[in-house]
Amino acid sequence: MISEMTAAVLHAARDIRIERVNRPGLLPGMVTLRSRRVGICGSDLHYFEDGRCAAFVPDRPFVLGHEFTADVVAVGDGVDSVKTGDRVTVNPARNCGFCEYCKAGRINLCRKTIMLGSASSTPPTNGALAEFVAVRADQCHALPNQIDDSIGAMIEPFAVALHAVKRAGVVSGRSVLVMGAGTIGQLVAIAVRAFGAVPVAISDIVAYRREKAVALGADLSLDPSQGDFPAQVRKLTGDGFDLIFEASGSPLALRASFDLVRPGGTVVQIGTLGTADIPLPANLLMNREINFIGSMRYGNVFDEAIRLVAAGRVDLKPLVSQVFALDQSAKAFEHAAGKSQTFKVQIDL
Repeated sequence: MISEMTAAVLHAARDIRIERVNRPGLLPGMVTLRSRRVGICGSDLHYFEDGRCAAFVPDRPFVLGHEFTADVVAVGDGVDSVKTGDRVTVNPARNCGFCEYCKAGRINLCRKTIMLGSASSTPPTNGALAEFVAVRADQCHALPNQIDDSIGAMIEPFAVALHAVKRAGVVSGRSVLVMGAGTIGQLVAIAVRAFGAVPVAISDIVAYRREKAVALGADLSLDPSQGDFPAQVRKLTGDGFDLIFEASGSPLALRASFDLVRPGGTVVQIGTLGTADIPLPANLLMNREINFIGSMRYGNVFDEAIRLVAAGRVDLKPLVSQVFALDQSAKAFEHAAGKSQTFKVQIDL
């Protein structure tokens, strides 16, 4: 068996190198996957631009990538849920399966999670921007033929959005504002529309993103940098939106959400805000009985996400902006870091 493979290895901020590295071994309960298509996530960009992602600082070079489609090329002992030749997408967060959170069905809160392509564990765990990657068999989710490789690599970010929508409770018939029109914000807007929210508004300071949101079906877009932004919301909704999803990761947007949600409404925090403490209007939260909810990665939503896409209930294709080859990984990351004129940049292997 070939013991080496080609991978895009991150050595430091803005330093990605195409190298030959050791191919991962195959342990019982695990499978070896041949990567086909990998998406560049916002957390990948943090590592690329800053050399770290919030509190996660890699202590050695490693391989990024956790949004991907792959083929199963080998299965370890004890695996019967997938077989060689299956085409899959992957839940990149490997929970322990035994702690109180896992047993309660809240696998996304497992304190022992090992995340592909991340420095959240030490040493960092290599991800999918390599010819081969090893995962536990139960992380794999089979893809039907109508979902191509590019969409298969979009299931993971869509799962983030779908989990956030489920955290909000019933959305049908409720007014929704999504703050931040990057990839996750766009996917949240797509998801709430699929579940019957109306109207669905999205806000962003970048005009291109606002225009894209409307093209994808949002009822309207708003520019939060305009001085009359709160007045626009009051004119549209009266007391505010029923639901607000904060997907920008901006402290200013988070603070504004408490003024823009109606009494008794819900704010769901999805965007990563870093590690610094952020002051919140606790008295406003109390006297308006605002529900403030966090949403972390995803629970058991991958199969549902696949079904929604396969049934045509949601269309993720328009969010795939550009595709690069593996040996162009550095260029792909530079392009994705531009942000203002792109959404999901993917790498084809």
